[in-house]
Order: sequence, then C-alpha cells, then structure tokens
Amino acid sequence: MTVQKQEVTIYTDGACDPNPGPGGWGAIICIDKNEKTLSGHDEYTTNNRMEMTAAIEALRSLKKGAKVTLYTDSEYLKNGITKWLPNWIARDWKTSTRKPVKNQDLWKKLVSVEKNHDVTWRWLRGHAGNRMNNRVDHLARSAIKRK
Repeated sequence: MTVQKQEVTIYTDGACDPNPGPGGWGAIICIDKNEKTLSGHDEYTTNNRMEMTAAIEALRSLKKGAKVTLYTDSEYLKNGITKWLPNWIARDWKTSTRKPVKNQDLWKKLVSVEKNHDVTWRWLRGHAGNRMNNRVDHLARSAIKRK
C-alpha cells in the first residue's frame, strides 16, 4: 500500500526597508482548501535573509514528507537552492571566486528543512498581479512595521 504524500502549495516573500534595515517575511501555506499564514520580522537584516527565512519557516511548519510546490519571487532563493548550492557545498561553502557564501547559516537551515519534504521550487515575477504573491508581499511588509 502506497501512502499518499500531503500536497502543499506555499507562497513566500521577504521585504526590507531600507535594505539592509528592518525586515519582514510572510508565507501562505495552502493545503486542500485551507490556508495558513505565517509572518515575522527582524530588527536589522537584508531582503535576501527575509526571503530565505520565509521559506525556512514555511517548510519547518509542515509535517515530514509533504509534496510541496513553493513559489517565490526571489531569484536569489530559487537559484541558490536549485542551482548554486551543490557547487557551494563541493567548494566547502565558497563561491566560484573563493569567497565565503553569504547567508551560509540560513542556507544550511534551508537544506536541513527541505530534505524533510519533496520540494519543487517555482519562481514567479513579483509585483506582476499574482494575487497570492501580492498577499505574501503584504504580509512581509506589514511584519516590518510590527515591533
């Protein structure tokens, strides 16, 4: 008997104002017809760190073994996890120019939580009219103001 994996769709976003400066992140987790929103903030951070934190916290909130489609408008996040990461690890967390990978602490956390699920990463253009992307952008921006 094959156990069906829970299918989950996640939308994430991060924001910073200014960058670097106070930041916020947001995520919307869709399971069947139910939605759960998550958000948080950091007093001093970068936009990239908030994008990564949104994905980490969303994936961390799921039961192990979910089949996830995760949408992000961050090319840094999507390319980092799907293209650049294997080379960074092979080079002991160094870039192609032998510099330390930025945000290494969060990349390692993301690797740790991602391995618990079957994740398909999807990029979508931010601020281009996608309703769910607009909603997570609002969550992230609202979280900046929360102190």
